[in-house]
Amino acid sequence: MTASNASSDVLDCGRTIQELSEYLEAGRSPRDAEIEQCPECLNALESLSRVGDLSRDLFAADAASLPEPSAGWFGGILDQVAAELRSGRDLPVRHPDPRVRITVAEGAVRTLLRSAADELDGVFIGRTRIIGDVEELGAPVTIDITASIAWDLDAHAVADDVRRRVAEVVERHTDLDVAAIDVTIEDIHAPQPPKDVS
Repeated sequence: MTASNASSDVLDCGRTIQELSEYLEAGRSPRDAEIEQCPECLNALESLSRVGDLSRDLFAADAASLPEPSAGWFGGILDQVAAELRSGRDLPVRHPDPRVRITVAEGAVRTLLRSAADELDGVFIGRTRIIGDVEELGAPVTIDITASIAWDLDAHAVADDVRRRVAEVVERHTDLDVAAIDVTIEDIHAPQPPKDVS
């Protein structure tokens, strides 16, 4: 790991992605109460678990005709997870009383966006970004999402599904004025078993 990667792997709470990965590999045992009560750590553990599930599914699938994903591919996903878990900017939420100021952390919104799109079978989200002045109510923003999809899926249909799900989450949980939702399919992978959404 390079020095620049090391600093980007530290969450705002002080834990590193490496520490959380090792904790997850150990079956979250012995239980660490600080990790289990920290929202940043819990988000990171959920994301690491999804990456682990994806990698196990990739290796289990019969993908002899596809090249193995490179170590850089998985490393890139982990870098994005670490970057997205940072609190980031404060997004204001409308309130009828002008004296009240309510905000939600950008990192929490990016986690919602990722979760909504990750629920689609055969889709794994690489990066989520909110581009624009999110700290100003009513300012137009663009949501930029990258994804890897199973090679047997229709890229246009997947992009449309991701846009629809993200738009629903944004409308339900934020006051963002979204001008565009850009979805880029950056990679393909072997088909996977359907995701368990129970």
